[in-house]
Amino acid sequence: MVSIFTHRDERKLFAVIGAVVVAALIALVQIESARNGRPNPFSAGVTGLADAIQIGFASSIDALRGAASNLGDLPHLRDQNARLGAENERLRTENAHLREALSQQPDIQALANASARFPGSIAAQTIGFDPENQARTITIDRGTVAGLHLDDGVVVEDGVVGRVVALEPFQATVLLLTDPTSKIPAVVQRGRWWGIATGTGANVRLEFVSQDAKLAVGDLVVTGEGRSFHAGISIGRIVSVIHPEGALYQTAVVAPSAELGRLSHILVIPH
Repeated sequence: MVSIFTHRDERKLFAVIGAVVVAALIALVQIESARNGRPNPFSAGVTGLADAIQIGFASSIDALRGAASNLGDLPHLRDQNARLGAENERLRTENAHLREALSQQPDIQALANASARFPGSIAAQTIGFDPENQARTITIDRGTVAGLHLDDGVVVEDGVVGRVVALEPFQATVLLLTDPTSKIPAVVQRGRWWGIATGTGANVRLEFVSQDAKLAVGDLVVTGEGRSFHAGISIGRIVSVIHPEGALYQTAVVAPSAELGRLSHILVIPH
């Protein structure tokens, strides 16, 4: 026999039966709860769901109000952020200036110490040097207007730097004592042996020292009385002694006392 029901009709029938069964169960649960005096679980669930929806809705309203308030404060916040950024930049700049001033403090203190040793000297700052190192010279920020003259001696606290070889109204060129064209009368302090301190490019060579001189490594070499310097200013210390065979004189290599690669503040000694 052919069934008059299709599969679709069967599914509908099962759904209807299921709904009836669920409704009957709900009714039984409600009747049982009412008979025993307990709260209806379905009513409690619906109430809880409604409360949750109400809380969520209230939170959304509060969030929207907060967002609207923030949008209203946006121009003020933008201005405040700009002010804070400008203040931060000012503090960074000020901090950089303070670090630079602090780094110069040892040289400034050394210059003050040297000024006490050389009354009447003129303080100056290094403003340039030969980048190609063709000549061992520096440029300083004092010139004829400040009272400088050619061949004025230049020193730092540790000793001789060189002498003035070119002048302009507001700046001057200083030939360092290590330049090959630099020649300074010199004396080995221990024994008072005379010589000429000549630059080699890196160090100083003490030339024309008598073969009778008992030179030793570590001996201090100072200036002799001359056109640019008074006697007794440190030039450097002997690091090696050369005894050319058959020569009338002996020679010594001298390491300068002044750190010529880091000159910043110097003193010019007028004639």
